[in-house]
Amino acid sequence: MIALTVAEIAEIVGGEIADIGPADAARRRITGTVEFDSRAVTGGGLFLALPGARADGHDFAEAAVAAGAAAVLAARPVGVPAIVVPPAAAADAESGVLEHDVDGAGAAVLAALARLAAAVAADLVAGGLTIIGVTGSSGKTSTKDLIASVLRPLGEVVAPPGSFNNELGLPWTVLRAGPDTDYLVLEMSARHPGNIAALAAIAPPSIAVVLNVGTAHLGEFGSREAIASTKAELVQAVSASGVAVLNADDPMVAAMAGKTAARVVRVGQAETADVRAIDIELDDLARPRFTLVTGAGEVPVQLAVHGEHQVGNALCAAAVAIECGATPEQVADALAAAGPASRHRMEVCTRADGVTVVNDAYNANPDSMKAGLQALAVMARRRNQRSWAVLGEMAELGDSSITEHDRVGRLAVRLDITRLVVVGTGRPMNAMHHGAVMEGSWGSESTMVDDADAALELLRAELRPGDVVLVKASNAAGLGSLAEALISGVSG
Repeated sequence: MIALTVAEIAEIVGGEIADIGPADAARRRITGTVEFDSRAVTGGGLFLALPGARADGHDFAEAAVAAGAAAVLAARPVGVPAIVVPPAAAADAESGVLEHDVDGAGAAVLAALARLAAAVAADLVAGGLTIIGVTGSSGKTSTKDLIASVLRPLGEVVAPPGSFNNELGLPWTVLRAGPDTDYLVLEMSARHPGNIAALAAIAPPSIAVVLNVGTAHLGEFGSREAIASTKAELVQAVSASGVAVLNADDPMVAAMAGKTAARVVRVGQAETADVRAIDIELDDLARPRFTLVTGAGEVPVQLAVHGEHQVGNALCAAAVAIECGATPEQVADALAAAGPASRHRMEVCTRADGVTVVNDAYNANPDSMKAGLQALAVMARRRNQRSWAVLGEMAELGDSSITEHDRVGRLAVRLDITRLVVVGTGRPMNAMHHGAVMEGSWGSESTMVDDADAALELLRAELRPGDVVLVKASNAAGLGSLAEALISGVSG
């Protein structure tokens, strides 16, 4: 980030210095990274003392300074140099910035972090930084990774690892950027109306990308229309000099063209798209190849990521890169080299015994479940091998949870998945199993197990060389360790 003194940061966030004199605060500079994990602190860094469910960051302030932190951003004095923002200071923060329930101390530190990131972002934009914001019900992380890949040949890029896309992860990512950063790629998620508007206010994008409007977090929003309205907050944050990249194949996203002052670039397979994909084919690992059609010409593209759903993600990345000055040929070369960058998202690994494991265990909603199952079916069919879908619960679907889990079970049958392993207990997982049985009368071909350990035991006993296994669930289901155990081999 931009080097700032402790005194300057205190002024920006509206805090008071503690356990450090005014003269020292005016001299002491934050030259390292901003961290909320004391184990990640670097020399000259700033440590965020955030209260958590299991531990309170204030208790680690002394250790962070001992590890090299120049100061701590806290909600109370901690006995080492600190900028203190008392809980009352959170009251004037925009309420939409907080996705999750936090106490007053946590809200104060997060609000201060947002102010600091906003100030740094404004300075960097004035110096020439381009900010790209990405949102959508599914595919945000994969698309963020692809955008970062296609922009790297054009300049220095900062993008978040994994899904750092909320009121903590986004400003943390902003503060990774510095004077030499050319492009800042930010992923923006929401669980309530106003979340994306608040995140975009921290780092207003000059290019906004909206992928789709699905049913992720439907339990929080109540309707797809409410989800669409919240996703549209991103394009509404873009000025008339900016660009909104919209999915022409999703009517709810395409309609956002009327909600932004920005110039609109449409992407998709529709003939109305400005950046299109035609002649789409999938190889034996469900990696797409297609012809990229742009106003600057056409070029063949071979993706290194898996699943036909990645075509739309790649088109968004292509549109962003072209807006930033890339040629179609540069885009094609960058996409061909861009493999999965974030863990547990369509990671494909073939073991020595020929079993292929698709680890997509980080996140799941009805749209991404469909995409994952379709990719699994293609891989198995092209190889003439058995397919296994090891599926856990899709979280935060509200009243639609039973219906959506039932649909996933039925879809597995319709796609001719060889074996469905439903992991977990409770009504949603019962609905998934029941849906599969009712759709195909599978009997033992659809199996329910209590937990990941039971699923692993079943798979170790029954997998054969050449089988293809998809492991997918919302992160809370904890199937990532199951996928890793499968990848490591047959024995534990």
